[in-house]
Amino acid sequence: MRRAPHRIAVMGTGSWGTTFAKVLADAEANAEVVLWARREEIAAEINASHTNSTYLGQITLPSNVSATSDPAQALAGAELVVLAVPAQSLREQLGVWGGDIEEDAVVVSLMKGLERGTDLRMTEVVAEVLSVGEERLAVVSGPNLAKEIAREEPTASVVACASQQTADWIAKACTPSYFRPYTNTDLVGVEIGGIVKNVIALAVGICDGMGMGDNTKATIITRGLAETTRLALAIGGNADTMAGLAGLGDLVATCSSPLSRNRTAGRLIGEGNTLDQVAQKMTQVAEGIKSGSAVLDLATSHGVEMPITAAVVAVIDGRVSVGDMARLLLERELKSEETH
Repeated sequence: MRRAPHRIAVMGTGSWGTTFAKVLADAEANAEVVLWARREEIAAEINASHTNSTYLGQITLPSNVSATSDPAQALAGAELVVLAVPAQSLREQLGVWGGDIEEDAVVVSLMKGLERGTDLRMTEVVAEVLSVGEERLAVVSGPNLAKEIAREEPTASVVACASQQTADWIAKACTPSYFRPYTNTDLVGVEIGGIVKNVIALAVGICDGMGMGDNTKATIITRGLAETTRLALAIGGNADTMAGLAGLGDLVATCSSPLSRNRTAGRLIGEGNTLDQVAQKMTQVAEGIKSGSAVLDLATSHGVEMPITAAVVAVIDGRVSVGDMARLLLERELKSEETH
């Protein structure tokens, strides 16, 4: 087992990246946690006042958190590197500063998206670009709404890695009093749960924006879990993972909370806003909008039926109106629920 990390780099200062830096710093007061900020003004604010008001308001970050706009400075000597950049920019970002990651560093993805054009999960992109072995590549995922965790509301999550030893090491590094990580070796299932729930949350948000009730939304969540599970199993994930924190837990939180970016984006779409208008009204990317088509492509390539995902993608692409989305789902052929 490695010793506890003394220096940790968190690449990205959005709400979740900043919050996870707080989790790591609170878990180990002797650790040096360095955030990389794309914008110099955010790095300056974190260093001067220990806040990131753009994303977390006036929540105070621990004294052992600092920030820099120089990626090489953030990565220098880091034993643990946490990736928290927008999914569709990951490959480009790694091309710029990936070479500065220490050769034996463990790399953790907080991102929940598929790369458009390749349909690769984020850990697959990292492995391809950096040639990182599976024993040094992990994911943190679960019902992790950043602002609730930043407020230190009790939360559980999942650390997934093919190596149980590495998963245990990461979990020990992110266990303050308010954050409980469980470990899992099903990297595929944990990632797929985090990816597809964003698309399902868009569907729930669209229904909410159209004024539909809880029966409709409960139906979307339940059947959304079924199609998420089908995809996960088709590419090597485990059914048990889908029933846990990274599957059902993340799905319920993302589909139910007004803090959810994807549910919020869906609600705005359901209210009649265009995608450009949605982008203008939100401070962060709703990953489901970006990854939906890639999820559908991946499902199609594996012969997996995902009707809710297909309907959401059709709405995003402008091929189906929000008013026709429900009809598209209800007109499907009748079948037994036992067939999933």
